[in-house]
Amino acid sequence: MDASLPDRLMGEVAARRDDLVALARALIRIPTLNPPGAHYRDICALLGDRLAAGGFATWHLRAEGAPADSDRHPRWNLVARAEGAGPGPCMHFNGHHDVVEVGHGWTVDPFAGVLVGDRLHGRGACDMKGGIAAAVIAAEAFRDLCPRFAGAVEISATADEESGGYGGVAWLAERGWFAPARVQHVIIPEPLDKDRICVGHRGVWWAEIETRGRIAHGSMPFLGDCAVRHMGAVLAEMEATLWPLLEGRRTAMPVVPDGARRPTLNVNAVHGGEAEQEEGYDGLPAPCVPDRCRIVIDRRFLVEEDLGAVKAEVTALLERVRARRPGFAYEIRDLFEVHPVMAPADAPVVAATARAIGRVLGRAPALVASPGTYDQKHIDRIGRLRNCIAYGPGILTLAHQPDEWVGVEDMVQAAQVMALVLADLLA
Repeated sequence: MDASLPDRLMGEVAARRDDLVALARALIRIPTLNPPGAHYRDICALLGDRLAAGGFATWHLRAEGAPADSDRHPRWNLVARAEGAGPGPCMHFNGHHDVVEVGHGWTVDPFAGVLVGDRLHGRGACDMKGGIAAAVIAAEAFRDLCPRFAGAVEISATADEESGGYGGVAWLAERGWFAPARVQHVIIPEPLDKDRICVGHRGVWWAEIETRGRIAHGSMPFLGDCAVRHMGAVLAEMEATLWPLLEGRRTAMPVVPDGARRPTLNVNAVHGGEAEQEEGYDGLPAPCVPDRCRIVIDRRFLVEEDLGAVKAEVTALLERVRARRPGFAYEIRDLFEVHPVMAPADAPVVAATARAIGRVLGRAPALVASPGTYDQKHIDRIGRLRNCIAYGPGILTLAHQPDEWVGVEDMVQAAQVMALVLADLLA
């Protein structure tokens, strides 16, 4: 590598600061809400047109047959590829273009891309349209300064990460887009902070537990069997035994924040008795003993834990409740599961990113793991590509929050890091 190239690349990225902000704002202004999956084609068109004008080959790919794909809300993905002057590895930047619901508590328009000082606000600013914009600027700056690079640069903007990634990276991986024969290095610009490299994530198991009873008139509940009371016993048993058990475990995986170094269990939802009435109905509910009650549990597990054992602990808990409650009956249904993933600490993309962070920020990065899953799971498990990390601008705890923001200087510095990684691996 030309000894002057890193400094020239950093300067070139810094000179494109206004372009970086403009691109991030344009992305934020497209309300790609998931659910339902709105404006996916629009954001792919914006990025595809820009990259095609810069010499990238582009593919607009609808994930037909994927969960939630429909003619009303098609799951569109973009893949763009620029070939170098000769053979070499492919460096791929993958970012999800969907964002979660807005929620309440905003003081700015969530889809205006409001710039206040160094902070660019908007739904998706942090998670992760700022990261996508940084990757695009990094790739463009690198290609302009190193037109004779070896290998290929790819950028993808993919659907549905916020709902599992099955209409995005999973669908692409199943069709070979992340096969190790065509892609060798992957960076996902998730907001894990600009001085940290995320090498993986914990596992997750979602399940639905249903307790059953018998319906009866509410004035004579002794003639029925209340499923909500049965579920109350389940929750009480979790409080007494399962949550204390999980508190006693800890992983060697560098999960952040510290509270996520332990396995966690969250009760996502409780549904019991009569369903919510249709909008416009303001009468009283009917007096009935509920014969069904359901909860959805979200169990995050450690790399040291076995998923079969995780499920067995919940089944054992339910059996303990059944042993002491007459008439107790239950069913448990799997909804979703992902095993933990972790890139090797000495993987090429980890080492190159660490060197780049050291040069841009003047300090060694921390290696961390995410408490929640992201699309690395599909690249690792389906694509069989372990040389994959998450690195991007933004502060993790701002994701999904009101007044979500990403720092402009953070985007510039993350883009500089990504440009130096390209130079390290391809130049």
